[in-house]
Amino acid sequence: MTTTLTGVLNVYKEAGYTSHDVVAIVRRAARTKKVGHTGTLDPDATGVLPVCLGRATKLADALASKDKTYVAEIILGKETTTGDISGEITKQRPVKFDTAAIEKVVNSFARRDEYLQVPPMYSAIKIGGKKLYELARKGEVIDRPARPVTIHNIHVTSFEPQANAFTIQVTCSKGTYIRSLAVDIGEILGCGATMGKLVRTQSGIFSIETAVKLDDIKKAAEDGKLADLIMPVDELLPYPKKVISGEILVWAKNGNPVPISAALADCPGDSLPGEKFWLCDGEQLIGLYASDGEKLRPEVML
Repeated sequence: MTTTLTGVLNVYKEAGYTSHDVVAIVRRAARTKKVGHTGTLDPDATGVLPVCLGRATKLADALASKDKTYVAEIILGKETTTGDISGEITKQRPVKFDTAAIEKVVNSFARRDEYLQVPPMYSAIKIGGKKLYELARKGEVIDRPARPVTIHNIHVTSFEPQANAFTIQVTCSKGTYIRSLAVDIGEILGCGATMGKLVRTQSGIFSIETAVKLDDIKKAAEDGKLADLIMPVDELLPYPKKVISGEILVWAKNGNPVPISAALADCPGDSLPGEKFWLCDGEQLIGLYASDGEKLRPEVML
């Protein structure tokens, strides 16, 4: 009997692959349909793409909500249909390459409490039940409501005056489009801009230094060592782990709420509503439970 692998693979997505391509490759390698990524990367982008396997797919939303860090090339003087260099050029404007002005504009995004960003037409956001990129491919452009995102940190890392380009590093909240950020920077500078290369270097706790390439994942699967690359869910979401037994264990395994007094008998004081715990039988995780002040209720069963 084949055991379904559960956990998260920190995949290094190379250029030319869609996020869906990566999921398909991992599915074949792990021999399971239960695979899902935690945040789309454009085909031309590279870097960190965490992929959940097995019952860890139930945690995808929690992992996707974490902040992300990118290194992006901004090309001044060009505007494209997609907001990045893969699109058709729609406008070109003269550029006065002023490094001080560029740094001032870039740094201004980190001083905003909230940045209202209009998502690009070439994105998977649905409006009126239709994905924006589907409308864009038909040549349609519609108004998109601006959405609040947060830029935690942003700065210029290098300048390329001869190419009218510079590179930024930005740490931001979920749902931030770096392509739209590039366009907004170009508008403020008055010369327009589009995004060039994009690398996601961090997604929550996942970093590019420990990301694994697809060829290495395939090789590990062939050698029967794929499990060695998969991070357990309790390491990714390090909530307190509580061992339960007896009648409480039976209740928990059936997905029922369990009394806090019994499950957390070794904890001094009361748990706060919303506080989360991993329950286990001593060897295997049963699930992630959250306190309502009286009982621990299951959020994700494993």
